[in-house]
Amino acid sequence: MTKPTLPNETPGDDLEDDDDGNPACVIAFNASDPSGAGGLSADVTAISSVGAHALPVVTGAYARDTAEVFGHFSLDEEAVAEQARAILEDVQVQVFKVGFVGGPEAVSTIAEIAADYADVPLVAYMPDLSWWEESQIDLYQDAFRELLLPQTTVLVGNHSTLWRWLLPDWTSDKSPSARDIAAAAGEMGVPYTLVTGIPLPDQFIDNVLSTPEAVLVSEKFERFEAVFEGAGDTLSAALAALVASGTDLAAATTEALAYLDRCLDAGFRPGMGNVVPDRLFWAQPEGESQELTPEEAKALQVFDMPAHDTKH
Repeated sequence: MTKPTLPNETPGDDLEDDDDGNPACVIAFNASDPSGAGGLSADVTAISSVGAHALPVVTGAYARDTAEVFGHFSLDEEAVAEQARAILEDVQVQVFKVGFVGGPEAVSTIAEIAADYADVPLVAYMPDLSWWEESQIDLYQDAFRELLLPQTTVLVGNHSTLWRWLLPDWTSDKSPSARDIAAAAGEMGVPYTLVTGIPLPDQFIDNVLSTPEAVLVSEKFERFEAVFEGAGDTLSAALAALVASGTDLAAATTEALAYLDRCLDAGFRPGMGNVVPDRLFWAQPEGESQELTPEEAKALQVFDMPAHDTKH
């Protein structure tokens, strides 16, 4: 069953709490990433950064550093289901976000859960899986196409990744457009597709939200020279959080892309590999720190009080 949501509507409006002031909740299915570049690390930080509350469901774990993926360990699908259903029975969720979940079994489990909550929009991200064995990629993507895409509201992925996956028999000398890719996804029931990293002249890239019939959003950015890890998870998580918080899809796409651009611009290299987006760029101090005035220093002395001796 598809979950159609018009771009001038607010996905999840009918699911929000009654003005209780709590942040919207996004359940994120993804793998643990020890590098902190992508996976659940990206989901939790990006979702929180744009103002929603993340409900992370661990589907497995990568063995990786900031340069490459060495392997992946999948959790049993029952463990995935028990995590998700436990929190879904307790918390009202506005959006599902699905990243890399490890195998066809987990894809099937998540598709069943999504079908039980058919009114909740689902943002699905398909990452580059070139580090994996070809046979595993095929099984995973086949299951994702057949089982999860019919439940998906917005599919997110890089132009080359979605092209290879959804249009493997493309023969034209001209690369497929975002609408071509959206049409291929639409055949599986996906109403909206966000295609990123479309090459443009003069070191620019285009990012396009499209339906099979029309382009809804097109945002061009200058290409960064650095190689990043975790950009796709960051974008899709931010998009899911913005939609969950009540932003209409077109505006949420524009805001999520602008957020990602700032994250990449502030990116850093924690190890010897690639650059990691700084999803908390807004929390970093700007410029050089200024010396405190005597009044400010006196006001802050309260934080220097000795610890009390209560024992717990």
